[in-house]
Amino acid sequence: MTVALSILDLAPVSAGSTRKQALDTAVKYAQVAEQAGYSRYWMAEHHGSATFMSSATALLLGRAAEHTSTIRLGSGGVMLPNHSPLMVAEYYGTLATIYGDRIDLGLGRAPGTDPVTAAELRRGGADLNDFAVDVLKLTQFLGGSDEVKVEDGVSGAGAAVLGLQARPNQLHRVVRAIPGEGTNIPIWMLGSSTGGAQVAAELGLPFSFASHFAPQQLSTALQVYRTNFKKNARTAQVTEPTVMAGVNIMVADTEKEAHFQATTYKRMQEQLRFGSTGPLQEPSWENVEVWNNPGIDPTHIIGTPDTVAEKIGQFVEAYSLDEVIISCNSYDPAVKEAAITNVAKEWGLG
Repeated sequence: MTVALSILDLAPVSAGSTRKQALDTAVKYAQVAEQAGYSRYWMAEHHGSATFMSSATALLLGRAAEHTSTIRLGSGGVMLPNHSPLMVAEYYGTLATIYGDRIDLGLGRAPGTDPVTAAELRRGGADLNDFAVDVLKLTQFLGGSDEVKVEDGVSGAGAAVLGLQARPNQLHRVVRAIPGEGTNIPIWMLGSSTGGAQVAAELGLPFSFASHFAPQQLSTALQVYRTNFKKNARTAQVTEPTVMAGVNIMVADTEKEAHFQATTYKRMQEQLRFGSTGPLQEPSWENVEVWNNPGIDPTHIIGTPDTVAEKIGQFVEAYSLDEVIISCNSYDPAVKEAAITNVAKEWGLG
């Protein structure tokens, strides 16, 4: 297969394990992904969760970088409404300064938590206008100029397309991200709706869609992105629309075993649906459900290595994808390590 595969991790904790063990497991998972030939290992920002330990992505990625050497590492993503663009530029600029061209910066609009916790993060809302302005500021902070003048807003056609007010005035004080400026870290726009697609297209950025948990608007979002993509935008980082999409998988030697292991993920989904979190639970034969939905469901690609690889290939073809990012959650970390290793072999990585 010619399309790259990558890994998305949230550092989940399993029942009976400690949070420290979950974070140690994440380091090993990054190493397994590198050895298997995956292109990227990304971590998603979550807050206040008793399931996921990935609240401080920059710290965890730095630790992963110390224990790997070739795989790209990045956020999938940093939830920008929770942070000032300057802080993000400094944190990820520091990583890029230390580890060189191995760092990616995926940006999302969701808070990555509940509204009460989001309020305690003391930033802003996820309004599309504010988000677009913050992305523009971030690209300027990471740019190559020693004299970065951060624009307070956007103007012209860009403002019209994004529905923003044109505010040509600039901050009079020069603000610099040190370290950060000149690193030009690759930025990906994340999304689970058309909002992220719109911003990615206007700014000429690659786009990663969260189809592994929210596939409903995938077709529409990709159409918006590809139709409106501006390769000549001054913030453009790719010359043509570039799309990554997510899948959730479980892989085992037999279909029966794969569906058994997938019951852990099913119970996690049920918890999240009712607003509760907790450690991943052991798989259970009582909860086995075989997903036989017609077509391709990126939220549940379950089976043997060959059938899972085939389904991922069909997904790539159906949406003309440039890359697929894989999420896999299991009670036993060894199960998901084996899963991604076996899929990589079937896909021809390494």
